[in-house]
Amino acid sequence: MSGEKEFIRKKIEDIIFRHDTPASKAFDISLLVLIAISILIVMLESVKSLDAQFHNIFWGIEWVLTILFTLEYILRLYSTDRKWEYATSFYGIIDLLSLIPTYLTLFALPIHYLTTIRALRLLRIFRILKMSQFLIEGNMLWEALHASRKKITVFIVTILTMTIVLGSVMYIIESDESGFTSIPVSIYWAIVTLTTVGYGDISPVTPLGQFIAALVMILGYGVIAVPTGIVSAEMVHADKDHRDKGEPPIDIPGTLSCPHCKTDGLNKNSIYCRQCGREVGEIFS
Repeated sequence: MSGEKEFIRKKIEDIIFRHDTPASKAFDISLLVLIAISILIVMLESVKSLDAQFHNIFWGIEWVLTILFTLEYILRLYSTDRKWEYATSFYGIIDLLSLIPTYLTLFALPIHYLTTIRALRLLRIFRILKMSQFLIEGNMLWEALHASRKKITVFIVTILTMTIVLGSVMYIIESDESGFTSIPVSIYWAIVTLTTVGYGDISPVTPLGQFIAALVMILGYGVIAVPTGIVSAEMVHADKDHRDKGEPPIDIPGTLSCPHCKTDGLNKNSIYCRQCGREVGEIFS
């Protein structure tokens, strides 16, 4: 009997945690569809006219989905022999947090719409549908942002200083009637204008104020170009470094999970898990 239970447990584990078999792919895609439906239901509930007409239907569907997600979470814990590693992993925490809001509504707590956190679970689609290669450019961008963090910090501090100075100047030039009632409000105007958003809720009326506003608008276009140039230069530099070393920009992760610690992104030709170091080559073969 124990051998049969172990066989069932391993079968469930293969379906849930592996992503390279027809059964596991069907499970993962079905899970993504259910997550998308759940998010859609929560969004529709926020439309008062629809909620008034279909509230009971929405509520029933949400509870059915929550129960299914709860069973999925329990099966994940049951099937893995590394329960704590899964429970404390990124996806394990997201899986749990996505369940809590619906159950808390039983205690009349108004946090039901937090179930949209389930949108984070859709990140599984990158490895389930073997779309990991699309993460290459994202990783390159992250490397570029990390390499240029000091320059960007200096840039942000400079912009903040400029907005404080411009806001103070406009507070002095303009009057309360034009909306510049305080320096913080004037700084808000400077930020909105410098970033070329231009809400129009506050605008200068004096000729000098309008002249300064025009300069700030023109300056805003230059400000937008600065961080773009910094990051672009770092991306080119990072790509060149990789190519000079004869390496690809980043390693393209696979779609398998370590059977021991459940680390994702292993390839079929992986011999050892990069996280726990245990051998996985024979299992994937």
